[in-house]
Amino acid sequence: MHMKSISVIISAFCLFGIPSFAQKTKTGIEMLKEQNFRALEGKRVGIITNPTGVDNNLKSTVDILHEAPNVQIVALFAPEHGIRGDAHAGDEVDNTIDPDTGLPVYSLYGKNHKPTPDMLKGIDALVYDIQDTGCRSYTYISAMGLAMQAAAENNIEFIVLDRPNPLGGKKVEGCIVEDAFVSFVSRFGIPYIYGLTCGELALLLNGENMLKSKCKLQIVKMKGWKRKMTYDQTGLQWILPSPHIPHAASAVFYPVSGILGELGYLSIGVGYTIPFQMFASDWIKAGEFADSLNGLGLPGVHFRPIHLKPFYSVGQGRQYEGVQVHITDYEKAGLSEIQFYVMQEIARLYPDKAVFANADKKRFRMFDQVSGSDHVRLTFAKNNRFDDIRDFWYKDRESFIELSKKYYLYK
Repeated sequence: MHMKSISVIISAFCLFGIPSFAQKTKTGIEMLKEQNFRALEGKRVGIITNPTGVDNNLKSTVDILHEAPNVQIVALFAPEHGIRGDAHAGDEVDNTIDPDTGLPVYSLYGKNHKPTPDMLKGIDALVYDIQDTGCRSYTYISAMGLAMQAAAENNIEFIVLDRPNPLGGKKVEGCIVEDAFVSFVSRFGIPYIYGLTCGELALLLNGENMLKSKCKLQIVKMKGWKRKMTYDQTGLQWILPSPHIPHAASAVFYPVSGILGELGYLSIGVGYTIPFQMFASDWIKAGEFADSLNGLGLPGVHFRPIHLKPFYSVGQGRQYEGVQVHITDYEKAGLSEIQFYVMQEIARLYPDKAVFANADKKRFRMFDQVSGSDHVRLTFAKNNRFDDIRDFWYKDRESFIELSKKYYLYK
């Protein structure tokens, strides 16, 4: 076979998601293996994980640690979506027994969001290995923080097997959560897009007293990850952390539409094939809406007209029109701004459809919790202009970046 043909085949392998030879990043579990599980030796271990907890060869962290002769696993802990990733967003997860290992699985997304003393009996160390999205409203980091708190209260070590932030380590957007709007979708005083790996975030939560008490914390660092890297640059395979984040690109688009999506007023692609990548309804005219948004000249973003019929969720079975969002320059694009500009242009083009005048008011509280403040909604609703909330939305950005730097593990 000619070398050119081999090169084409390898390129195709990379394109279609088959593991390539170009892995640049070794995750925390990969490094733990290289260290012969030294951090866990002689300890009774509980693992907080889901299907994203895999090594660079896609083998489950649970299986790896269960098979390691010098590691004793005594319990598993399941976040939102469950230990196998088969629970829908918001659905309670039950306590169960893992059929493969026979280990008890305790739910952290049901009656309890925080491990109880009974769950932690006989455990010396809690290991956290979950791929996050880099967005505050994604509940895994809330589960991590509460588990750290439980570890501190029960004199248990907490060990984070670090993973890449799929948005990279340089994007920070959104205001810090106000006390009145702390919830499981905005648990800690961090921006909406916070620019840290889960290991770095754990260090910050511990170091800045964002928990009731400090835990004994250890981070198993990655090798080969840099702050400028988005997930596609790591060479790692993407495992969906929840049903509507099927690709690494989905994590990028989650903050593009996720706040607006809480209102259930438009289709944001959940229920179609491009979750979080679009905005559509049956009263939008695709061409004029795209022209209106592109006319704003937002850096690094292009809006393409789209026609569709959602399979489920908002607009199920109805003919919708709208726009698909294309990120053309990731570094320049303001991800979380996009949904507010969409709301702005809806009010301008279709004044009788302005979002806050028509959306279900019962969902406003969730919108505020995800936003981190009701100021965003109340101020925006007056004139439906992003400029009115821009300064508030970014008021904490620079100070948080400066605070974060002392917890950076990677350049």
